[in-house]
Amino acid sequence: MDMKGKIVLVTGANGGIGGALVKGLLERGVAKVYAAARSVEAVIELKHCDERVVPLRLDVTHAASVAAIAEQCRDVDLLINNAGVNRCVALLDSAGMESAREEMEVNFFGTLAMCRAFASVLAARNGVMVNVCSIIGLVNLPVNGTYCASKAAGHSLLQGVRAELAPRGVRVIGVYPGPVDTRMTAGQEMPKATPAEVATAILAGIENGEEDIFPDPMSQAVHGKLVLDPKQVVREFAAMVPA
Repeated sequence: MDMKGKIVLVTGANGGIGGALVKGLLERGVAKVYAAARSVEAVIELKHCDERVVPLRLDVTHAASVAAIAEQCRDVDLLINNAGVNRCVALLDSAGMESAREEMEVNFFGTLAMCRAFASVLAARNGVMVNVCSIIGLVNLPVNGTYCASKAAGHSLLQGVRAELAPRGVRVIGVYPGPVDTRMTAGQEMPKATPAEVATAILAGIENGEEDIFPDPMSQAVHGKLVLDPKQVVREFAAMVPA
């Protein structure tokens, strides 16, 4: 996809990856970027950097909010579903049920709502949809179990929407990052990619027509192992449960 002159909507634009995506899109010459977040104030700074940025208030968990954005943004060529939440909780943790419900509401149901709302918009413009999933949606990291489950649901959602939209001329791309140095991973000691690195890899993958994008060394390594021996990867991740 040649992004020059295109109109793009990025959800979760106030986050590390979201903000980096907006900046990267502007560098690639897009005509306009709708920068959507729950708080408009959180994305106003992006508009100060470039007049092509249109800050929008969007809560993907609220039907009326999604419907209003879909009505306002009928000129979108590229939708990047980046909004997400991670509570970093194990499935059997005391907060497991509460965290699982919140993560599913945003990461699965919120993404599904956006896919449904923009399916016709993208079909009318031969557009592209990008869903930011996670490498730990392909294998569960038990210490982060509820988030992994929501992202596994998001992976299945991606596969289904891709099949449904293919006859309508809409390309659907999956993105599977590993740990990224954002608010979501604050306090977690591990090697992390920077938001700028991940955003650059995502945009390059979109331009190159990739169907699945693994935008950092960790996600690439895990994906390679999953292709060769998925059971071994499951055992390795299970061993990360603290004693």
